[in-house]
Amino acid sequence: MNRSELVEAVAKKKSVPRKAADVAVATIFDAIFDAVRGGERVEIRGFGSFTTRHYGAYTGRNPRTGSSVDVPPKRLPFFKVGKDLKHRVDG
Repeated sequence: MNRSELVEAVAKKKSVPRKAADVAVATIFDAIFDAVRGGERVEIRGFGSFTTRHYGAYTGRNPRTGSSVDVPPKRLPFFKVGKDLKHRVDG
């Protein structure tokens, strides 16, 4: 399911115009993006939690040439699935 399919499903399930559903989905996504970008943990009970993980700098290898490459430190988003979602998917 992509974003437009999610908007369509919300519009159909709640009997609201597609534009209103799009605003609702966009607002939720923006709130999650802003919180995670700010270093906060976002937890949606039963669904999962969004956090950032910090990775330090390291020296990697260019697979094409074999030369050393310095990789800078970075923060990446991480999603941990919730117990309820895990059980629903597993059956």
